[in-house]
Amino acid sequence: MIPALMPTYNRADLVFDHGNGAWLVTADGRRFLDFGAGIATSSLGHDHPHLVGAIAAQAARVIHVSNLYRVPQAERLAERLVAATFADSVFFCNSGAEANEGMVKAMRKTMHDTGRPERFRVICFEGAFHGRTLAMLSATGNAKYLHGFGPVVDGFDHVPFNNMNAVRDAIGPATAGILIEPVQGEGGVRPAQLQFLRALRAVCDEYGILLGMDEVQCGMGRSGRLFAHQWSGIEPDVMSAAKGIAGGFPMGAVLAREQVARHLTPGTHGTTFGGSPLACAAANAVLDVMLEPGFLAEVDRKARRLWADLTTLAAEFPDVIEGVRGAGLLLGLKCVVPNTELQQAATAEGLLSITAGDNVLRLAPPLVITDEDCAQAIAMLRRAALRCRPSAGRIAAK
Repeated sequence: MIPALMPTYNRADLVFDHGNGAWLVTADGRRFLDFGAGIATSSLGHDHPHLVGAIAAQAARVIHVSNLYRVPQAERLAERLVAATFADSVFFCNSGAEANEGMVKAMRKTMHDTGRPERFRVICFEGAFHGRTLAMLSATGNAKYLHGFGPVVDGFDHVPFNNMNAVRDAIGPATAGILIEPVQGEGGVRPAQLQFLRALRAVCDEYGILLGMDEVQCGMGRSGRLFAHQWSGIEPDVMSAAKGIAGGFPMGAVLAREQVARHLTPGTHGTTFGGSPLACAAANAVLDVMLEPGFLAEVDRKARRLWADLTTLAAEFPDVIEGVRGAGLLLGLKCVVPNTELQQAATAEGLLSITAGDNVLRLAPPLVITDEDCAQAIAMLRRAALRCRPSAGRIAAK
């Protein structure tokens, strides 16, 4: 008999009652160090006093009014994001998939309104993940996710990641733009080469097409900059954000230059819940913390230290961990054993993590982790690796 809660997830048998900082506590009192952060979403960890206070105060006043009326909290948040990024205007929604849908619609609408309606195709990359809607499944291009859902939505072309020759070969008279994650999260924690991002900006300028960045997972401070593309020194034309933007409260955003944003006029796009007073109060609280002097530099420092310690761990257990990859506090352990095996061993030691493609174990802790948290995580992973050392005659995962 099917359960009341639709079985779309293989859930771990853990029930969390409360948390603090980077730690979660189960209903039966067990403590876990959270290096998954709700899939890179609980950016300020658990029970952060400023975030909790902002949500509680706003909830006591008004939670939702709809976008039929002005929302001062959204106006303030948009102004702050514009001031901190390349963007001239921001649209708020509810999730990363919605933000990516909005971004692709904005790219197509821009081409249509500037006399190029034949340009509607978007170049995407192998290993990408852009969401679970029908269109974003097609943008992702993963056959496993597409299976069983009927015809693929037209308009997306896929090329190898970090391959500029393939990008140039794919550009045609119907190309509207390019969509890329600066760090592929689900696809195996694979960062784009900084020179590749610079070359994408140049080729978009050369052909008069748009550059879109999917920063749903790698944005909002996770790389040590507010957005990961900033490490390359280039700017996109349009960008999506979500996950950590409101510290765990559901929210997404499309950030765009004026030449893109001006085409989303009244009636062309919309949302019921997006940009609510409560969501924007949460996101403003997150920005209060992230924009504090020194916060992002501290994220970068902790990330570099964690990278060094993980590299040492990989060298110690080459029969379990092949290497380390990623950027900032979005890190991956390329596994020799099945990544699920290392994940389960880490959970048994009290460390929560996430699997990713290419047999990678993903580590995406809250940005507020301490040095002591990192040291404990390394100790837990070392014990987990000891559990996973292949026995005689065992066939390791490729």
